[in-house]
Amino acid sequence: TDKLNPHLEEIDRTANEMLDRLMDQMAQTEGVTETLKAENQMEWVARMNSIQNRAEEIVLSSLIYS
Repeated sequence: TDKLNPHLEEIDRTANEMLDRLMDQMAQTEGVTETLKAENQMEWVARMNSIQNRAEEIVLSSLIYS
C-alpha cells in the first residue's frame, strides 16, 4: 500500500534529529568545544568519535531496536 517508504523516511529523519541533538548535548556537557578543536585536534576527534558512538547506541536502542 506504499506506506513503507514514508514510514522509513520518518524513522530516518527522527533518528538523525535525535542523534544531532544528543551529540550537541553530550559535547556541551563534556566540554568538547571549538576551542579544544583549535588547540588539540586529535583529542577533539577522539572525544567526538566517542560521543558519536554513544549517541548512536542510544538512538538505535530507543528507536530501532525497541
